[in-house]
Amino acid sequence: MPLDFTKHFVTVPTELKLRNNTGCSWKVTVKLMNGRVTLDQGWATYATIHQIKIGYMVTFKLLTPHTLKVIIFDDDGIEIVNKCGKHDEAFAAKD
Repeated sequence: MPLDFTKHFVTVPTELKLRNNTGCSWKVTVKLMNGRVTLDQGWATYATIHQIKIGYMVTFKLLTPHTLKVIIFDDDGIEIVNKCGKHDEAFAAKD
């Protein structure tokens, strides 16, 4: 995460909920690495299930101190709408 983005947190959480454009939620852990905040456990699976590819743009909007809205755009700049599917139960967030 860009350092400018992390200034919006009073304290950096150890876990975040990622909410997509259809309201589905996904848990990821947060890790401090080399002075930067990174999405850790759960992110690789999220990226795979949502088919995020090189060249895609992913935007994050802070909704609450523990929830980020994620919007994915393909390499043509078109928003990708992901329906809730079968998520790995370990990471699917319960609302």
